[in-house]
Amino acid sequence: MKKSEGLNHPVTRRTFVKSVAAAGLVAGIGPHSWGEETRNGDMIYRVLGRTGEKVSAIGLGGSHIGKLKDEKESLALIRSAIDRGLTFMDNSWDYDEGKCETWMGKALQDGYRDKVFLMTKIDGRTKKAAAKQIDESLKRLQTDHVDLLQHHEVIRMEDPDRIFREGGANEALIEARKAGKIRYIGFTGHKDPHVHLRMLEVAAEHDFHFDTVQMPLNVMDAHFRSFGHHVLPKLVEQGIGVLGMKSMGSGVILESNTVKPIECLHYALSLPTSVVINGIDSMKLLDQAFEATRTFKPMDERQIASLLARTEQAAKSGKFELFKTDNRFDTTAKKPEYLG
Repeated sequence: MKKSEGLNHPVTRRTFVKSVAAAGLVAGIGPHSWGEETRNGDMIYRVLGRTGEKVSAIGLGGSHIGKLKDEKESLALIRSAIDRGLTFMDNSWDYDEGKCETWMGKALQDGYRDKVFLMTKIDGRTKKAAAKQIDESLKRLQTDHVDLLQHHEVIRMEDPDRIFREGGANEALIEARKAGKIRYIGFTGHKDPHVHLRMLEVAAEHDFHFDTVQMPLNVMDAHFRSFGHHVLPKLVEQGIGVLGMKSMGSGVILESNTVKPIECLHYALSLPTSVVINGIDSMKLLDQAFEATRTFKPMDERQIASLLARTEQAAKSGKFELFKTDNRFDTTAKKPEYLG
């Protein structure tokens, strides 16, 4: 796809299915980015892009940890997930003012840290702010390193330039990697695929290759400001590990009454996602995630098209993907001081 090709035109169900089929992006009809998929019990494991790391195909969403009643309940949920084979842990420096990292850090004691692939994110756009947040995250998580650190909420067109300019945040991440504080580097965002493409473009201009990219991938995204249509092929082409998120849009997508939770997870798992990060704040939802992987069979082109036909009308205005159309999910919009 050329730099601007398709970006100013609506994505229809037909063009989406055609594009993913042509690129071999639907797991059931062509090669995929995670290599050979393996199973152990009810969990699926995939390779994280070019890193070679094998991770659970479902990730435990860090922001939802803070919704649990107390620290004891969060510890029980996190350890239960790990004991059952879920290895990918998501978190962020800004989740619940640090509570989510603190609770996860306590849950990862007693040998649990060695059983997981630990990821967190920072908001700082300056080298100074990013370095400070990295050290604070490590302290809360009670570890000397995280496996993956990501630039969080890359949602503004100017964010990539701020991150990569002299004295910008990426300098702090590169130094932290050299110091052994982090192993891999990625970025996240949920607003607009244009911003993700700009981030990849600016990184290339600085001869920098991201290990991972996190973005919304769901049954509504295919029809509206589609990360799956515009960004996903680029990531597969470049060997970047794909972290899917918002498979149910914090539950809002389910309010459309067009799709069931397991279908949402199966759809995201059928795309070339190394990990689908799932908001799990109860044992019931943890069971649901494992049921999704236990019953998962890659959807083929026909099944994808059928599912997207059901969601097409509901998806067109973006009203079920509020993270794209509203700022209620934008932490750094509410607290711009986090950017530094």
